Order: sequence, then C-alpha cells, then structure tokens
Amino acid sequence: MWETIQENMVAIICSGVASFAVGTLVWVVKRMRGLFVAVRADSRDKVRRFGKFYILTNQITMEELEDLGEIYKGYHSLGGNGTITEVYERCLDLPIVKERTKWNPYYVGKDGCMK
Repeated sequence: MWETIQENMVAIICSGVASFAVGTLVWVVKRMRGLFVAVRADSRDKVRRFGKFYILTNQITMEELEDLGEIYKGYHSLGGNGTITEVYERCLDLPIVKERTKWNPYYVGKDGCMK
C-alpha cells in the first residue's frame, strides 16, 4: 500500500514539474520571438535612416560602412526580407572618405554639432 502511494506521489510530482517546465519554455519562446521582432525592426530602421543620411550626403567613412554592414547582416540573420537591400547596396557604391566633410542639416547644424 505504501509503495503504491509513493509511486503515485512520484508520478504526480513529475507531472507537475513537467507541466511547469513546458509552461516556462512556452513563455520564454514567446518572449524571444518578441525580442527578435523588435531587434529586426530596430535594425531595419537604423539601416534605412543611416543609409538615407549617407546617400543624401553622398559620402561614407569606412567605419560607417562597417557598422552599417554589421547592422544589415544582423537584420538578415533575424529573417529580414530584402526591402533594405537596395539602401545598403547604394551605400556600398558611395565614395569612401577618411573623414566626413558633409553633414545633413536635418541631423546637425552647419558647424557639425547636433541641434
């Protein structure tokens, strides 16, 4: 009799632990999906905004190009589609300068300082 009770208690405890583990895993997966979507959207926005800035000023530094490439690669590794590819490819064709000489007045003043 005592063995039957012990076996049932073990089965009940194992079922509870398994149920808790599955519930926690589902919660984590939902959070991770949300995080992936948010990071992908942020990366898309950054490539679009920075790319537009570089295209408008018609110049890009090597550091800016490397940073933009990292963001672009991250965007695609998270399942981003090709909507940003055109912007990135246009940035690849821009003249590379050692130091930025043109500033977009929308982002900064004529003196190069943020507004």
